Amino acid sequence: MRPRDAAYLIVAVWLFFIVVFAVVEHLVDSKTFGTVWEGMWWGTQTVTTVGYGDVVPSDTAGKAIAVILMLGGLSLIAVITGVITSAFVARAEAERREAGEDPVMTRLDELSAQLDQLKGELSASQRGRPR
Repeated sequence: MRPRDAAYLIVAVWLFFIVVFAVVEHLVDSKTFGTVWEGMWWGTQTVTTVGYGDVVPSDTAGKAIAVILMLGGLSLIAVITGVITSAFVARAEAERREAGEDPVMTRLDELSAQLDQLKGELSASQRGRPR
């Protein structure tokens, strides 16, 4: 799976979970979350790690759900950040390769040439040696 596809999948899953957790929060703690929309607002704040604090679960079950959302939000942010970073690195590597400035490939070419030279010297020294 490509990083971009993984990011899309994680975003879709977490959007689904925000809705599910909003409904659950409304059912579990209807005093704090009078409507499902308030639960969705809170879920979005929690997953994105904004956490305004204007709505906070008061029930133990609601707090347990909040923990799941917080950990999921951190993973969501980490994956999206990783995908963006990966895209920048891949683009920079491609540009270097096209320009012939890839330091890794240059070094590999140097090492390959040295290895060929050593093989030649070893072969020559073995030919001159009596068996």
